[in-house]
Amino acid sequence: MLGQARNTQRRSHETSPEELRLAADITTLATRYGRYGYRRITALLQDKGWQVNHKRVERIWRQEGLKVPQKQPKRGRLWLNDGSCIRLRPEHKDHVWSYDFVVSRTADGRAFKILTILDEYTRECLAILVERRITAQDVIDQLFNLFVLRSIPEHIRSDNGPEFTAREVRRWLSRLGVKTLFIEPGSPWENGYIESFNGKLRDELLNREIFTTLQEAKVLIADWRKEYNQVRPHSSLGYKPPAPEAILVAGLT
Repeated sequence: MLGQARNTQRRSHETSPEELRLAADITTLATRYGRYGYRRITALLQDKGWQVNHKRVERIWRQEGLKVPQKQPKRGRLWLNDGSCIRLRPEHKDHVWSYDFVVSRTADGRAFKILTILDEYTRECLAILVERRITAQDVIDQLFNLFVLRSIPEHIRSDNGPEFTAREVRRWLSRLGVKTLFIEPGSPWENGYIESFNGKLRDELLNREIFTTLQEAKVLIADWRKEYNQVRPHSSLGYKPPAPEAILVAGLT
């Protein structure tokens, strides 16, 4: 009767109150965790009690105009002729630890160093030390505290930095029975676990904050470490955090 094609008619979409609350929660989480994709946001929503899968979250994510981060290309491994991988793979908790340095700056342009220590199997960040200058003795002191409070690992992996290859560090670790694994110079992919962690630290915190003082940097980095261990969903752990707060509390009781 109207002379209009049938395919031009559309039913207006009615959004339910539940959908509006879900969209609001997604936007809030995406604003707080600016570098998380919809899959990690889905895991956080499920922890909050939402019965929702990643497909629904992705649909709302796109409707709200949120950016879906591009997938990172997978890096190749360094293999031997017999098909085995040079890198020792962690098999259980405290099997292989790794540590490395990250450098950042305060607002006045002065540099400070960050020592990060990671359990490669659990992906838990065991400690982060932030100072203007970190010596080999500082590395020993930090490891000593972890050995007393946690456990002594079987192996510890690092690059060939002077703080890690120092004679006193190697002798001290040898006396405790800890085997050192030094990667080939110029081959950071052989220390992939800690390199990946350091990339997340820089992407999610260091590149987004202006540290006016060293103390401010220490506080914010310590808060981020706690969030990484207890809240941040980890894709290789089934989108669960490395050390959920409930487990930590249960272990203290």
